[in-house]
Amino acid sequence: QVQLVESGGGLVQAGGSLRLSCAGSGRIFSRDTMGWFRQAPGKEREFVAAITSTWLAGNTYYADSVEGRFTISRDNAKNTVYLQMNSLNAEDTAVYYCAATPSSGARVITTTTYNYWGQGTQVTVSS
Repeated sequence: QVQLVESGGGLVQAGGSLRLSCAGSGRIFSRDTMGWFRQAPGKEREFVAAITSTWLAGNTYYADSVEGRFTISRDNAKNTVYLQMNSLNAEDTAVYYCAATPSSGARVITTTTYNYWGQGTQVTVSS
């Protein structure tokens, strides 16, 4: 059974930091593009960041709203992807999901590109 399990969410004050983790099992994700998305109440799920496989140079993509504040990385030996989030603000409050896809290129910013999804972890930023 293929699973992605997120962890690291929680409550943080504005200006603070969190690091999210997403551990994969049941499949080797090293050749997949891994992405992070988020969904705030009443809003659609939106792209946050993605990282291609190291076979494709580990290229990274970021939403404009998080560029310069968030960093995505991966540890293939642990089948895990991370999202380091700094300078958090109230607009970052959402449920954060990780996802995996064998695709690459510009499509990685689109939710429908992804085949596997985690259950999500809540991030709440208090102002």
